[in-house]
Amino acid sequence: MNPKSDFLTYQAQTTTHPLAMEIAHAEGAYVYDKNGKAYLDFVAGVSACSLGHKPKIVVDAIKKQVDSYMHVMVYGEYIQDTPLALSKLLAENIPNPLNTVYLTNSGTEATEGALKLAKRITGRMEIISAKNAYHGNTQGAMSVCGAEEQNSAFRPLIPGVGFVRFNDFNDLKKITQKTAGVILETIQGGAGFIVPEKDYLKAVRKRCDEVGAILILDEIQSGIGRTGVLFEFMNHNIVPDIVITGKGLGGGMPIGAFIASKKHMDLLRENPKLGHITTFGGHPVIAAAALATLQEILKVDFMQAVLAKEALLREQLKHPAIQEIRGKGLMLAILVATPELATKIILRCQDKGLILFWLLFEGCAIRITPPLNITDADLLKGTEILLEAINYCTVNN
Repeated sequence: MNPKSDFLTYQAQTTTHPLAMEIAHAEGAYVYDKNGKAYLDFVAGVSACSLGHKPKIVVDAIKKQVDSYMHVMVYGEYIQDTPLALSKLLAENIPNPLNTVYLTNSGTEATEGALKLAKRITGRMEIISAKNAYHGNTQGAMSVCGAEEQNSAFRPLIPGVGFVRFNDFNDLKKITQKTAGVILETIQGGAGFIVPEKDYLKAVRKRCDEVGAILILDEIQSGIGRTGVLFEFMNHNIVPDIVITGKGLGGGMPIGAFIASKKHMDLLRENPKLGHITTFGGHPVIAAAALATLQEILKVDFMQAVLAKEALLREQLKHPAIQEIRGKGLMLAILVATPELATKIILRCQDKGLILFWLLFEGCAIRITPPLNITDADLLKGTEILLEAINYCTVNN
C-alpha cells in the first residue's frame, strides 16, 4: 500500500501540487502526521475549525445527537431540536430584521440560495459582484466570482452579472434599478484580505436602498467571531438584506446558511413551492456541532480575546520583508515581495512544523487564520517559526 500514490490515483485533485501530508490525528491547535510529527496550525482548515481540532464540546454534542438520531427527513419538514436551536441562536444574535435562517451544506450552497432569493424578492435578473471576489465554486457562485482566470474554462456561466471594484465609490453607479442584488464579501478573502475603507459598505447600502436592490454580504470567512464580532458587518453600522455564513460555524463540520427577514425568506415557500430545497441541509448532527461552536464563541469575552490575539500577532510580526499585514482579528495575511518568496516561506514553515497557506488570487499573501481559541503561547511559538522562515528565505532567495 502506497498512500500517496493511492491519493493521487483515486482521489480527485484540485491542483497539480497537493501538500500530501499524511494525517494521523489532530487536537487543539495541532495536526499530527503519520510519522508522529506535530504541526502548529495557523490555518484552521481554512478558517473552518474555529475552536481548533476535536474540541471536546463539539465532539460531545455530535455524540449526543448521534445517539438520538441522524438524518430523518429532507430540509424544512420535521421539527428537530438542534437545527431549530441553532437557527434561533443565530437569529437572536444578529440585527433585525434578519430573523430567519436557511441552513445548507456549505457556504457555496448558501450563496446559491441568497442569489435566488434576491431575484425572487425583486423580480429582477442582474447581480453585481466585485472583481476578485470569491463566493464558492458551483456555477452560480462562480458566476459572481470576479476572477476570469478561474471562470474562463467553464463558460457560459449565469448571465446578467456585472462587476465593480471593491472600495471604488465611482463604480457604485453600476448598481441600478435593473439590479436584483449586490453580493460582496465583507472582507475580500481570496483577493488578499482586503477590508472596506472610508465607509464603503455604508455607501453600498445607501446605493442599494436608492435603487431597490438587495444587499447580500458574504461572511463565510469573516463571520462567526473571526474578526472580533459575530459578523464583520456589525463593525460598519449597516444591516444587509441577506447574510451568508459557513466555514467556522460548523466547528470543523460542513455547514452553510443564509439569513434574511422572515418576509423575504417566506418567498421561497411558494410560487414556486420548494424555491430552494436541500436533502441534507440542517443535518441534526452538523447542527449540533454548530450549536456547540456558536454557544462557545458567544460567551462573554471570547471575541474580545480574538482582538487581543490580533494585537499580539501584529506586535510580533515585524520584519523588513513583511510589506503589509492585511485583515482583521484572526483573519490576517502578511504580504511579501513576490509569490515565489511567499511559497518558499510557507513550505519552509511546514518543514519546521507550522502550517500556513496561500490565498486564491493574491500570490504575495500568506494566510494566518488560526483557531480562535489558540493560546498566546502557541501564537508566539508560531510567529517565531515564521520569522525564522522569512529570515532564511530572504537570505537564500
